[in-house]
Amino acid sequence: MAERAKVKLHTMLGNYPNTKALKSGEIRSDLVEFDFAEVKVANNLFKNVVREAAYDVAELAIVTYLQAKTYGTPYVLLPAVVVGRGQHHTIAYNADRGALRPSELAGKRVGVRAYTVTTGTWVRGILAQDYGVDLDKVEWITFEDPHVGEYRDPDVVKRAPPGKELVQMLLDGELDAAVVGDKLPDPRLRHLIPNPDEAARKWAQSHGGVPINHMVVVRENIANSRPDVAKELFRLLLASKSAVKSPTDTTALDPLRFGVEACRPTLEIIIDYCVRQKLLPRKIPVDTLFDDTRALWRHDEAWAIVTFGCSPMDWSRCLSARAPIAAGAV
Repeated sequence: MAERAKVKLHTMLGNYPNTKALKSGEIRSDLVEFDFAEVKVANNLFKNVVREAAYDVAELAIVTYLQAKTYGTPYVLLPAVVVGRGQHHTIAYNADRGALRPSELAGKRVGVRAYTVTTGTWVRGILAQDYGVDLDKVEWITFEDPHVGEYRDPDVVKRAPPGKELVQMLLDGELDAAVVGDKLPDPRLRHLIPNPDEAARKWAQSHGGVPINHMVVVRENIANSRPDVAKELFRLLLASKSAVKSPTDTTALDPLRFGVEACRPTLEIIIDYCVRQKLLPRKIPVDTLFDDTRALWRHDEAWAIVTFGCSPMDWSRCLSARAPIAAGAV
């Protein structure tokens, strides 16, 4: 009998330590091969995913996926995190213009690349929940359209004038604070949330995990017609992640969680934040997000790894204990 040809997957996946083994070919498959799109910054390609369904497999910001699912995007979500991080350090103010505390944001102008970006959603939720900020009393200034074309920003969101840039507006005093990302882009800027790294660590420990930024989606018709391909994709992503050892593995501080139960706590939180911030019309149950994914593994021993994030050596313990014992264990 002739060997079955490998399935080629047009794939958009960022360049991270946890994806290096897969993208370099160090981890291989007898079932699938990858046609990797050139990626400099993954979020620049998210519109291509949700507006054009341009890839068979793609990394996608979780808020973008949640919104796209509402409008019927033809992708299935895998319980595989490829980017996660604490969010407390990503919002800043210009110290040259005086000190600013989170409790003083009412009536202020706060910049964010787009209202729908996942980092901004996490930051607003944390500010509201942990620092008492009334988000409706803040004027949110944006610079880009949402990834999902059908979505319209709420009334508290205003667009910056054409030609204006977020960091320069912050330095010039046209913004009081801004979500600037992972690193402060100017020495005059200071973190709005005091001791952000410690605050993020405590948040993760008390909320069951590090905030999720990006997960992986696979084209719906591929997942339905070739469940073996979806299973193999999940296996390869987990193997690539496992090739990089980290002291946070299997703890609440692991930013790269695999398995439904491992991801559940932070997914429930971001869904709640989305509804409160008018990014979603209603809550989506976490189990609903993975109905299609679980169906692929329903009668397979690998069900344990998808549900609980267990490594293959732990499948028997997962199946008997019905508890997250690996990537989601806290």
